[in-house]
Amino acid sequence: MFVYEQEFDLPTVEGHHNLLGHFKGQVERLLSDGDVPIRFIVSRTDANSYHCEVAAMTRPDQPVMSPPETIFSFARRRLEDTTAFNAVLLVPTGIGAEIGGHAGDAGPVARLLAEVCDTLITHPNVVNASDLIELPNNALYVEGSIICRLLMGTAGLQPVRSNRVLVVIDKHESPSFVHAAINSVSAARSSYGLTCTKVVQLDPPVRLVSRYTSSGAAAGRVDQLEGIFRVLDENRGDYDAVAISSVIDVPESYHTDYFESEGEMVNPWGGVEAMLTHAISTFYEIPSAHSPMEPSQKIGDKDPGIVEPRLAAEAVSVTYFNSVLKGLMCSPRIVTSPDAMLHTSTINVSKISCLVIPDGCLGLPTIAAMEQGIPVIAVRENKNVMRNDLSALPWATDQIRFVDNYWEAAGVIAAMKAGISPASVRRPLAETTVETRTYSDQTSSSPMVLSRIAEDQEMHQTTTVIASSRNR
Repeated sequence: MFVYEQEFDLPTVEGHHNLLGHFKGQVERLLSDGDVPIRFIVSRTDANSYHCEVAAMTRPDQPVMSPPETIFSFARRRLEDTTAFNAVLLVPTGIGAEIGGHAGDAGPVARLLAEVCDTLITHPNVVNASDLIELPNNALYVEGSIICRLLMGTAGLQPVRSNRVLVVIDKHESPSFVHAAINSVSAARSSYGLTCTKVVQLDPPVRLVSRYTSSGAAAGRVDQLEGIFRVLDENRGDYDAVAISSVIDVPESYHTDYFESEGEMVNPWGGVEAMLTHAISTFYEIPSAHSPMEPSQKIGDKDPGIVEPRLAAEAVSVTYFNSVLKGLMCSPRIVTSPDAMLHTSTINVSKISCLVIPDGCLGLPTIAAMEQGIPVIAVRENKNVMRNDLSALPWATDQIRFVDNYWEAAGVIAAMKAGISPASVRRPLAETTVETRTYSDQTSSSPMVLSRIAEDQEMHQTTTVIASSRNR
């Protein structure tokens, strides 16, 4: 079993209507029979095509849990629950985002937005800073594929007090890296009370290979999934979340190039990590997260020097593992049964108040929010390699708002939470628009009036015929 990345050019549809149905049909037609799509983005839109990048898993060749449904499954929300203001913050992994594209450097954004909402739902790429993590008290740490399903209406989140975390570590040629990962688990247990049910050293390890797509986004390939799936099957019932530490295969020069690029190089590790965790969370419906293990002692001993601040958390970390362990400790449970989805403690799509994304990002979360009537805030300052004009999509009036930065995004959220139009606190205030409609004849009347006119005309015709026959 393996996970691979495939790119398609799909034809555009007029007005960009019914994108979910269009993409579902096209992707399922183009993938090999039995392969399961687990991640989908549109990296570029032009007049004739959507350039799509799809991560898919080959048909399982061993008994594993089946995916509950296709990632394109959609359940429309019937109403918006306004008892709390719950925001989703996304910075997609591997797209070279100016903010959040490196080592947890969107953590301050999460802290800011969490202050102006009741619950902030975000994912590892936003807050994972290698061995550091700053997760707001009112934030939920959720794997990216589960956020997709939350917005699509097919899964809900049930907050927990804590999780039992299963840890899976690569067998490594250098024992020091294995020792460091195990010490990270012990440190988590002793310093903040992590419950770790078991540490499994995997041999042969799952193999992650990082590669860039034609758009410049980071993706790759995941091989040898059989081992980790067997571990999950054999220990089912003894864990609530899984943390993985394994080597990611990249060209050796990347370990130097990345730090020397001053943040200009797209992080090569995150994309393939997302492919692995999407596969696990899709098939097993559990929180999951991954951290990269150094490939060799030679790489581990390199001194990166004083690096660009967004990369510094990686430069001071050894295992990059503690952010994963701490995040998974309280990651919410994934629920899909109708009773659990409707429980008062569950956050489902009806309880989502807005979605915040970098401008240009078009994937299932954005499309789902548009279809669900969820307001979207697109941040222009968070530049990335995605090339999509979000303003061209068929949004409802005022459903999408483009802001320059996350300061402004926080202000828009605060206004929405207060129930006021964000535009009302700006000047100049737009003129009030008045439309004049003039109906000059009865045929422009309401349906009821038109019906009455038709009845009167029919009665007049009948009366005339009867009178004529009498005259004869």
